[in-house]
Amino acid sequence: MLNIVLFGPPGAGKGTQSQKLIARYNLVHLSTGDLLRAQIAQGTELGLRAKKLMDEGLLVPDEVVIGMINSALNDNKQAAGFIFDGFPRTVPQAASLDALLSQHDTKVSCMVALEVAEEELVTRLLERGKTSGRPDDQNEEKIRKRVTVYNTETAQVAGYYAQQQKFHALNGIGAIDDIFGQICGIIDRQQPAPSESSRQATDEVKA
Repeated sequence: MLNIVLFGPPGAGKGTQSQKLIARYNLVHLSTGDLLRAQIAQGTELGLRAKKLMDEGLLVPDEVVIGMINSALNDNKQAAGFIFDGFPRTVPQAASLDALLSQHDTKVSCMVALEVAEEELVTRLLERGKTSGRPDDQNEEKIRKRVTVYNTETAQVAGYYAQQQKFHALNGIGAIDDIFGQICGIIDRQQPAPSESSRQATDEVKA
């Protein structure tokens, strides 16, 4: 199973690259932001609680997020793999994700981080805010707070995956397709080479 953690500050382009990766590798997209916004749209107690925190640029409690991830894994047992977008955000979450994936007999394959300077992030998010309708995309102070939260808390997750030799950083500024090609290059190197028996079977099918 191919499990990718796509990482980067808000506005780095994770959503755009996620959709391209999903199409190429047939992955299930697990975006905690999307899951939370679905709860908000439904007006659930969790959604109302999450909305208040998200509007302030703060993080949602770990146990809530892990619970949603577990439900998603259970709902997609036959998936070829998952792409985790915007999660894990902290080292404890990364450790919890490892433990959760282990329970499902799988693990994180690699972490790809998109690196973008703060001023570029602010510009991108303010532009996105014109159409997204999200309050935290329309206020520069809140945007900078989100970036600060990322830099002080979330960026430490890079070190966690670096210790496992799974961390890969890329420049998130450039042509979308060029960045996508670089990400695919990283992912493809994580895939195990086919065994001799698998190659023979493939050759027989082609014949």
